[in-house]
Amino acid sequence: MGFAIDDDAVARVAALPGVRAAAEAGAQLIALWPLTDAKQMDNDAKYAENLQVRLTRTIARVTTGDDVTVPDAEFVYEGADEIPGRPQEIVDALLAANDAYDTMVGYRDDRDPNVLFDAADAMGVVWPSATVDALRAALSEVERVVAEDEGAAGVADAAGDAGAVNVAGANTAGIAAVGSAGESATESSDVAVSPELVDGLTHRFAQALVICDGLFAAIDGTLAAEPGSREAAVAKLPVILFVNELREQMAVPRLCLSDAQYQALLDARAAAAAGGAGDAGTLTATADAIAPIAVNEWKRHYDDVTWDPDEAKRRAKEEDERKNKEALAAKFAHIKDDPSKPEVEL
Repeated sequence: MGFAIDDDAVARVAALPGVRAAAEAGAQLIALWPLTDAKQMDNDAKYAENLQVRLTRTIARVTTGDDVTVPDAEFVYEGADEIPGRPQEIVDALLAANDAYDTMVGYRDDRDPNVLFDAADAMGVVWPSATVDALRAALSEVERVVAEDEGAAGVADAAGDAGAVNVAGANTAGIAAVGSAGESATESSDVAVSPELVDGLTHRFAQALVICDGLFAAIDGTLAAEPGSREAAVAKLPVILFVNELREQMAVPRLCLSDAQYQALLDARAAAAAGGAGDAGTLTATADAIAPIAVNEWKRHYDDVTWDPDEAKRRAKEEDERKNKEALAAKFAHIKDDPSKPEVEL
């Protein structure tokens, strides 16, 4: 059976509690846009840089099987082409991952699904011709369905927005979404979001999950490797980058999987397939694995954007003072009160 984006499958995924919980977290993030505070815009740009570092580290760890560290990924992101004392294989893998990441951004700019194959080339992933053919057919279907959705209602309207969306990078075209209270997200640290915004994000997130699982299935069905093997894991890495850019086009925030989370996702899909659950089983496994990652990632993105260093310093000072008072109280707890002495406040 060829690749298809089934409306019933999307509805089933959207009905999963974990997917709905992720959409609620994502809606809080989306409701921050449009960012008008310079500090928040700077925070979002830093989040985008950190996201690339984290994802390219994941890619390098999967492709090499080595212990690629955060400093490794940061050095290469900042322009290093060698790192003293570190294997060149790790540096080369990070350079390739960054090339692939930068290439995939072309999908956001040009809406050309062929960047999937360009990114795979940059990453050094070689697919057999059968896999290439299956993916090209799948991408054609993806573009058709996404274009139909946009033409019918518009991604922004489906989310209750009035503008284009990029909530995981500095290219913030602007989200005009506001909470049900009608206030800008910059005016409140806990903005209420409308049920329509959550419903729209739930549907689009579910659709992206169906697409992700379908692209994985296209690779599994044409690749002579066990679905949970390292060879299969490397072969599917470009899909992770592609679906992230597709989400951005669909007004769904980007995600980041660690290499352990990525392998757990592939293992869950392989187990579902081995158990005879079929496409519905692997899709549920994909949704169950990614949904909690989305909750944590979108909360992290929200916290990063709204982080205020001055407020953080004030809270840290208050916490230190509280701990000092508790420590002093504990130190002198054995001393009995003398009613004849005046009370001294700690």
